[in-house]
Amino acid sequence: MFHVLMLCNLIATGDPAPAKPLKVLPVPGEVFQVSGRTAFLIPAPKAPAGKAKAWVWYAPTLPNLPGKEEAWMFERFLESGIAIAGIDVGESFGSPAGRALYSGLYQELTSKRGYSAKPVMLGRSRGGLMTLSWAAENPDKVGGFAGVYPVCNLESYPGLARAAGAYGLDAEGLRSRLKEHNPVERLEGLAKAKVPLFAIHGDVDKVVPLEANTGMAKDKYSAMGGTFEVLVPKGQGHNMWVGFFQCQELVDFVRKNAR
Repeated sequence: MFHVLMLCNLIATGDPAPAKPLKVLPVPGEVFQVSGRTAFLIPAPKAPAGKAKAWVWYAPTLPNLPGKEEAWMFERFLESGIAIAGIDVGESFGSPAGRALYSGLYQELTSKRGYSAKPVMLGRSRGGLMTLSWAAENPDKVGGFAGVYPVCNLESYPGLARAAGAYGLDAEGLRSRLKEHNPVERLEGLAKAKVPLFAIHGDVDKVVPLEANTGMAKDKYSAMGGTFEVLVPKGQGHNMWVGFFQCQELVDFVRKNAR
């Protein structure tokens, strides 16, 4: 009888609907797919009526991220009417393929869901490489960039040998094209568009060294006339220190530039 009922059900309904993507978020939100990739949106409860809705774009959206550490700042964004969104592009290291997936999420949010054409990018660690790479390619579509010990330099992290495969190149091939792909070498458009940048980055970070990433990016950006605010907590490395994730200055920067 069980097999008969199962057969009748398949005949009546056709093939089972594909399973919805699964993701545990630190704050309740919607999980969906864009271009076959898992994406999320945490809408603000009090978005202004009749206006494009403000949002901050978080990365990296990997299976375990965003994590519970982000809950405090996410809640502050939501209280200010700012939604949070992201898409899992895997370990793409800011590659063209990853940037194309980012453009897909941008179209979904801005064209179909009524969100602002200028989100603030928020990159944690290698999420900085993802968000800053897309921002450098789309300076007219960015309200600002904020980073928590962000990767800004492919040569520093993950290194060219490890990143090259995501770009369809070998290490030397990627080295010869860094001006096309390395975000720290592609900041001119953001500076011309007067996009403000912000980062909090510890001074003893061994995984994503301050000077080879945020420090280098700040020097280059400032030389171009751009604004880049940097906070440097003394004695902090690439860790889960609460000050990285409950940073009022970062929250204020997002609030100011997402609107």
